[in-house]
Amino acid sequence: MEFFQTEIHLRSRSRGFHLITEEIVNQFSEIKGIDTGLLHIFIKHTSAGLAINENADPTVREDFESHFDRMVPENQPYYKHTLEGSDDMPAHIKSSLTGTSLQIPITAGQLNLGTWQGIYLCEHRNNGGSRKLLLTAYGE
Repeated sequence: MEFFQTEIHLRSRSRGFHLITEEIVNQFSEIKGIDTGLLHIFIKHTSAGLAINENADPTVREDFESHFDRMVPENQPYYKHTLEGSDDMPAHIKSSLTGTSLQIPITAGQLNLGTWQGIYLCEHRNNGGSRKLLLTAYGE
């Protein structure tokens, strides 16, 4: 079994749910050398998350953003952590809901995702900046 690990930087994006599958595959060519294995993706931030969901219809990502904003609204009087802006505490809560890591099977040198599945960067800040992902692939 072989192990590969790298850290990649994603460009800054606006708040929302963004497809990043191709960016990950393009920046981690070692995946192609694995016949059977796993890719672990970890985001090194507390106000953004990761998810796997629909990759074809962009309105799905828009609906996710609308729902998350209603589910975890800004400017709540009970928030104590407010020094970094009205979007910061909700971003931490949303990040906990989406999660910070994913595990995806690798088969014949490719991510073995479903036909309509893609990897999302869930950017929960208005101006979150560049995001770092730690990618670890292992297998044979």
